[in-house]
Amino acid sequence: MNKAIADYIQTNRDAILKKWIEAIKKQSDERLSKIVSDLAFVGTSKEFIDLIISNIKDPNEKFTAKLSDFAEKVVRLGWPLTFATKGLQTFGNIVFEGMVEKGIVTKEKHYDFDSWLSPMRNEIVNMYAYTWERTVSMQKIALQELSAPVIPVFEGITIMPLIGTIDTERAKQIMENLLSGVVKHRSEVVLIDITGVPVVDTMVAHHIIQAADAVRLLGAKCMIVGIRPEIAQTIVNLGIDLNQITTKSTLRKGMEAALALTNRKIVKLEGEE
Repeated sequence: MNKAIADYIQTNRDAILKKWIEAIKKQSDERLSKIVSDLAFVGTSKEFIDLIISNIKDPNEKFTAKLSDFAEKVVRLGWPLTFATKGLQTFGNIVFEGMVEKGIVTKEKHYDFDSWLSPMRNEIVNMYAYTWERTVSMQKIALQELSAPVIPVFEGITIMPLIGTIDTERAKQIMENLLSGVVKHRSEVVLIDITGVPVVDTMVAHHIIQAADAVRLLGAKCMIVGIRPEIAQTIVNLGIDLNQITTKSTLRKGMEAALALTNRKIVKLEGEE
């Protein structure tokens, strides 16, 4: 059965590919057409068909390696799993119908044909799921590292810009990055910039105050900058005490204060406007 399928696909590869691309484009949602160009779609479709053919001709470890590479590629491109699952089912239907028309198999053989297709479908789904989970895990780690960077801007002065919401998990990451950054860069002054934090409630303020207190225990001074009017009002209404922490409305004012604390200042050169 496998040899007959392989011979038919090899002989009619171009016609099968054309029918397959037309069918998949009709089934695909708008999301796929927006993120994938026609050229990329055709190229990846050819690769997918060749992958199936290689498994029919010689199912071994090489197929698993090729499948892993293909799954990584489509996951990286953001293609949905349905591209692989529906695509394989559609491919099977096209091949089976073509073989029935040419009298190579009978309609009664559909069960045998589907039995041949099922193991490949399971392998593709498993590989795709594994690749997706691994990619998401790596992205999560990367986002955690980027979500609370400690940036040295001058000798002894570092900035931690915070953007987005702060939950308990992220607050822990902020604390760890901040303390390790203070030690690594030998910081004298640290500016925590909350300009990009949309909401500062009791929990967020508590985490920021804890971070500032921890910085002081390491012998560095800490400032919170980016205190917008609405955030200032919220802090006052919540009764949060920031008396022990220096605050500034903008990063620029915070930087000027940090330079002053390290016996430096910004001066205009002669001839500057």
